[in-house]
Amino acid sequence: MTRLFDLLYHQLENYPTSKALSARNHANEWESLSTQQIVDMAEQAASGLLSLGLQKGDKVALVSYKNRPEWVVMDFAIQMVGMISVPLYPTISVSDYEYILEEAEVKAVFCGGLDLIDKLKATQNKVKSLQHIYVFDKETKGTHWSDLFNTDNEKEVGELKQSVASEDLATIIYTSGTTGNPKGVMLSHRNIMHVVKNTSVHLTADKEDNVLSFLPLCHIFERAVAMVYVFKGAQVHFVGTDNLSGPEGDLQAVKPVTFSSVPRLLEKVYEAIYNKGLALEGVKRKLFFWALELANDYEINQQLSFGKKIQWKIAHKLIFSKWREALGGNVRAIVTGAAPCPVKILQVFCAAGIPLREGYGLTETSPTISVNTMEPDGVILGTTGPCISGVEVYIEEGKDYRDGEGEILVHGPSIMMGYYKKPAETEKVFLEMDGKQWFRTGDIGTLVNGANGRKFLKITDRKKELLKTSGGKYVAPAPIENKMKEDFLIEQMMVVGDKQKFVTAIIVPAEEALKNWCSKKGVEWEGLENMVKHKKVLKKYQKIIDRYNPLFSHIEQVKKFALISKPWLPVHGDGSESELTPTLKLKRRVIRKKFSNEIAQLYAE
Repeated sequence: MTRLFDLLYHQLENYPTSKALSARNHANEWESLSTQQIVDMAEQAASGLLSLGLQKGDKVALVSYKNRPEWVVMDFAIQMVGMISVPLYPTISVSDYEYILEEAEVKAVFCGGLDLIDKLKATQNKVKSLQHIYVFDKETKGTHWSDLFNTDNEKEVGELKQSVASEDLATIIYTSGTTGNPKGVMLSHRNIMHVVKNTSVHLTADKEDNVLSFLPLCHIFERAVAMVYVFKGAQVHFVGTDNLSGPEGDLQAVKPVTFSSVPRLLEKVYEAIYNKGLALEGVKRKLFFWALELANDYEINQQLSFGKKIQWKIAHKLIFSKWREALGGNVRAIVTGAAPCPVKILQVFCAAGIPLREGYGLTETSPTISVNTMEPDGVILGTTGPCISGVEVYIEEGKDYRDGEGEILVHGPSIMMGYYKKPAETEKVFLEMDGKQWFRTGDIGTLVNGANGRKFLKITDRKKELLKTSGGKYVAPAPIENKMKEDFLIEQMMVVGDKQKFVTAIIVPAEEALKNWCSKKGVEWEGLENMVKHKKVLKKYQKIIDRYNPLFSHIEQVKKFALISKPWLPVHGDGSESELTPTLKLKRRVIRKKFSNEIAQLYAE
């Protein structure tokens, strides 16, 4: 297996299943495609692409509001005839679509959901290359994707499959970025296949195991995970994030053995659990918070006294078993990535018998560089784990970083081919050293010693996000933000201080948790917009800051803060610029601009 579509034939030969890909239809009923159906549909769609006059090397875009089997089928179809897929986020603006589709010279787009057909039709007027738009939903106006299917070019499809090499460009993924126009990351079949093969051993899903997929397939993290599922013969259930929990939710319906997530979603799960605990009374409430206190001391592979073993047994039976049941009862592990996961979240989930494993990578690295594993010596909470097989890491130390820290450089078969049509940008991110090409990640990190001589990668911040105070001292904002967000009253937070005398913060309170606190303290709730100015509320948040500040050096401590009432989102209905990327990273430039008045007040004499 050297090409991505080989994974599909691998499943057909070794693990054929009647429920390879499933999703809910418009009647909210589950519909499934068998392995054989996926192969047949992909080959017919590939033939249809050739009937449109498209050729090997042409670009075809995919965009959908939710993950769905059709997306995967078309991805395989595009690959089979040597064409190049361009996955798109559904929430970007028409101007972003125009930029990407124009630069990539996309000739056809397949879309699913809501207003996407309208956005793309508007785009088509300005993008000369875009000739065809197909829709996945019959309920949507436009040409249905099944109209494309035929077997007219069966022989040519077979010949083109044979001609595709592992080094060939498979996909161009436009990174969302936090500044400027997105860059198209060129990934070959070989790039992604290296990650699929070398992470599959760590993903706890096997033949016919049920798994969930809800992170966007247009992001390389979930796309690579989905490829691993295909490789291992797992039964993938595509869902949204709007119906995950509850007795009628998808977690209960599917009872997955694993899924991938981002830290923000896991934080929300934990917040919901915590808020339920707050609503308990009497003995139940005491037991709940006793179990949480126990979890605070949890360590991987911890050695327990007889008394502690009894305590943990009680906690699991009375409290943690209910948490596991809320996730379907079968979860063996959850993989998290795309952003740093607070150690407390990792600790609590693991303590509850829900192994949570953090990994690290970038679109440019296909994506996985390192990942914590299920082996006894394969995990250190707070790190992103050992590097996957075949990937090397070098820490380029410098005067701006602490001892042992530096920019993370990566070498290996999974490193991108380059940025599409941007040779100068590509050259900037590569360094030749010891006869090898090393990719500059832009992330700051260090290597931590683990058991049996293993090295674990620990990320400390983004190079471009480092703040430099007016005193010339560098401050890494992410560790401060992640630590303080462990408090339930803090929903979102951004540290400020570049070119300033001291560090400050903009904080979005967690509304539900703050409501509970106000109720408990006898403070009348008057809406979040008013509560962020309330003296008692401000005093409470000052206490939170004061509790965490001693964990940081003097220059890193938050001296002042401002509370704001509107949460930061990856997309706004009114078309205004969002504060988060589609993968929920802070757009620091946007936030600084939007809250420039609040920031100015923090530094007013």
